[in-house]
Amino acid sequence: MDPGASSPEKQDKENLVGIKSKRLGVCGWVLFSLSLLLLIITFPVSIWICLKVIKEYERAVVFRLGRIQADKAKGPGLILILPCIDVFVKVDLRTVTCNIPPQEILTRDSVTTQVDGVVYYRIYSAVSAVANVNDVHQATFLLAQTTLRNVLGTQTLSQILAGREEIAHSIQTLLDDATELWGIRVARVEIKDVRIPIQLQRSMAAEAEATREARARVLAAEGEMNASKSLKSASMVLAESPIALQLRYLQTLTTVATEKNSTIVFPLPMNILEGIGGISYDNHKKVPNRA
Repeated sequence: MDPGASSPEKQDKENLVGIKSKRLGVCGWVLFSLSLLLLIITFPVSIWICLKVIKEYERAVVFRLGRIQADKAKGPGLILILPCIDVFVKVDLRTVTCNIPPQEILTRDSVTTQVDGVVYYRIYSAVSAVANVNDVHQATFLLAQTTLRNVLGTQTLSQILAGREEIAHSIQTLLDDATELWGIRVARVEIKDVRIPIQLQRSMAAEAEATREARARVLAAEGEMNASKSLKSASMVLAESPIALQLRYLQTLTTVATEKNSTIVFPLPMNILEGIGGISYDNHKKVPNRA
């Protein structure tokens, strides 16, 4: 095998990013020499035109006679652009925020909803972003919309409302895999808002209210049952010790007296009332006998 020949994988990669050959050929070298001669003749005026400043967050992809000059973009700093044969494209490497407009989606349980989101991504390979896609930002924007609709279309409404983080992570993974050849790395995906129809909102609110009322009734019934058990236990204890009932009676009077009430009701035991009633009944029976 010829050691100078490139492997098929390397050739595919070079064809993908637009780098086919580094050799300029005879015509290329002639044009290169003429451009360099023009630069020398017009010096120092030409130096102000040929020197370009690339900022720290930018990279420059240089095309010489239509071919990418190097596998790696140039910059930051000063770069030399030869007149007539070199063309360069600046690429911003900072993180880009892509707002996804509200997308009307039909969920798996046949509910129409509108969902919007935001995608954060950055370019990590300037050469791939320039050579592999016409407009990398527009392509990423459209792909994010399509991916959002496709992923949410396979979920139910309850899954969308409850599992936003899992859905956002799956969308991020799909976008990152699809945009890898474009030199894009997706940093984060967030689902901002989920809008549902007003009638469905009312139905969900009524369902939630009914659920809360049912739960409240169950809790109230359980509380009454526990209270009745406690009262039963207390009555059994008081029945075993009459003194405890008198102490409870005095404690109740103390509590009522501390509230500065002008009227205090004194409860009387039933046996006292029965005794008083029996005496009056006996006296009523004795009066006719004396007569």
